[in-house]
Amino acid sequence: MSEPLDPDELTSELQGTVLWEPPADARSTTRMGAFLDAVEARRGVDLPDYAAAWEWSVTDLEGFWSAVVAHFGVRFVDQPTAVLPDRAMPGAEWFPGATLNYAEHALRATGDRPAVVARSQTRDEVELSADELRDQVARAAAGLRRLGVGRGDRVAAYAPNIPETTIAFLATASLGAVWSSCAPEFGTTSVVERIAQIEPKVLLAVDGYRYGTKEVDRTGEVAEIRAALPSLEATVAIPYLHAGEVAIPDAVVWDELVAVHDGALSCTPVPFDHPLYVLYSSGTTGLPKPIVHGHGGILLEHLKVLALHQDLGEGDRLFWFTTTGWMMWNYVVSGLLVGATIVLFDGDPGHPDLGTLWRLADETGVTAFGVSAPYLMSCRKAGLSPARDHDLSALRSVGSTGAPLPPEGYAWVYDEVDRDVLLASISGGTDVCTAFVLGCPLQPVRAGELQVRGLGAKVEAYDASGRPVIGERGELVITEPMPSMPVGFWGDDDGSRYREAYFDVYPGVWRHGDWIRITEHGSAVITGRSDATLNRGGVRMGTSEFYTVVEDLDEVTDSLVVHLDDGSEAGRLVLFVALADGGEVDDDLRRTIAGRIREQLSPRHVPDEVHAVPAVPRTLSGKKLEVPVKRMLAGADPEQAASRDALANPEALDWFAAYAVRRRG
Repeated sequence: MSEPLDPDELTSELQGTVLWEPPADARSTTRMGAFLDAVEARRGVDLPDYAAAWEWSVTDLEGFWSAVVAHFGVRFVDQPTAVLPDRAMPGAEWFPGATLNYAEHALRATGDRPAVVARSQTRDEVELSADELRDQVARAAAGLRRLGVGRGDRVAAYAPNIPETTIAFLATASLGAVWSSCAPEFGTTSVVERIAQIEPKVLLAVDGYRYGTKEVDRTGEVAEIRAALPSLEATVAIPYLHAGEVAIPDAVVWDELVAVHDGALSCTPVPFDHPLYVLYSSGTTGLPKPIVHGHGGILLEHLKVLALHQDLGEGDRLFWFTTTGWMMWNYVVSGLLVGATIVLFDGDPGHPDLGTLWRLADETGVTAFGVSAPYLMSCRKAGLSPARDHDLSALRSVGSTGAPLPPEGYAWVYDEVDRDVLLASISGGTDVCTAFVLGCPLQPVRAGELQVRGLGAKVEAYDASGRPVIGERGELVITEPMPSMPVGFWGDDDGSRYREAYFDVYPGVWRHGDWIRITEHGSAVITGRSDATLNRGGVRMGTSEFYTVVEDLDEVTDSLVVHLDDGSEAGRLVLFVALADGGEVDDDLRRTIAGRIREQLSPRHVPDEVHAVPAVPRTLSGKKLEVPVKRMLAGADPEQAASRDALANPEALDWFAAYAVRRRG
């Protein structure tokens, strides 16, 4: 029998097909082009194309990031003594001696043009002009000062994606205090496990929210969270579900917080690496890691990625479906840095149907529309045609993240949304609060491929020997520092947790934990987590490739696959599928799945078992629980394998826990 081909070669026939080309005048009409022209003129560097620009940006890090500072008019109160005196990771220090403030840059716009447009399934639309936003931030900052909040204090939020949350964040940042947020769909334990680590002084909370037609009261959870946080000195309540009522006792009501205007907004200058906010890892297998991001690193990275890679500026409207518990919320708020209007949405994106977000884009004139890859694939599977049903004439780009977007998803966007949009599938993460493999207005879009490695981000693929490779699958690593790498983990005084998280495999090199293949074009293909690899007889495959094939079947709504070590050379491949009709897997479906995988992937990866499940367990940010499920099936205690409170659907674990018991029995 012939050996199976490398699974990288056994992909959709659409893989790598050019679906979009930048217009001939892209260099002269995009912000990326303007930046590269300015660098050439000021620095005498020859940057004829993106490949040359990327190579320069990751070789001359000092020159590139100082060019970003100059091009976007970043204001240092105290000037830096250097850009990057030492590149060693971890511990690279950017712009030592500099002071600045993120909020000052986010609020530079003035006038009556919209800065925030917010839609909600709980209340009517809210719109704030640039002047109104600045006024509200000044009032909120004054209110926080009255509550004793100052530089270095922590403010935590249990609030949805609404204007008050953005205002409170910017007010916190303006004071030099530290922000952290959890979405109100988080359970009590999940919230406390996160924010108790940073000992917040003030908690901002809503009383509840509507998700579609369902009312979700959160006053009980708020009471439990408050009781579990001895560091709290005050709670600020936003009457949201019960507008006009004060459902949270002994709290400062939002209107009281912002009632007094004590003068123009003043932003406290802080060191470049002063904590701006704390984000958290998923926490599926232990206490969530509190990841600290600094004012300067986030400011520079988000200016670069939003203005240059997403080509956003004044007049644009940026939307990305997210909650306040995901780093994409922080990313969207940074749209203010480049003068864009940010469009917020709170509610069920599937209510009353999957067209909800496309209607939002139509009605609010969104120019940059971002969602998850599973959402786009669900729209495709449901037969939606947004171009037919909505006016998307303002739309210039579509963003996709959260999981690799299959080639068929790319084709659907160009067939059913707009043939002229720039489709950017992006990948990065909470750890760097950005995307480091992403879109570019100067490069073509190829089906199934992420367009480019970002400027200033030296992303490489390491083979088994720790050497960089092109055209082969390898470990995703970052071999030079980025400003938005974490300042550290909160409470990790000796840096040991930080080093263990990213630098334990390759000393001095950031290991991200994904499989990546960098193509000869400079684009990239990400095929899943490297710790969830399906290795059958020496043929390694990423799980995302598997899901693309299985979930393209009409009968399958979701899937999860694990590779178990049963003592044999090949191990045992177990596939779990959630079915549209909620039924069981029959022989016909098993044969169909086996045939698809054999033909489109590899004969070695035909699953040994296929089981129907009620649902696939996912984290609150939508990630499948591949590794925790694998641990459970290998005998780990379900309560130790995964933290239920970190899941969007914790009940989905029950089936797997019961199955693991049956399997061992």
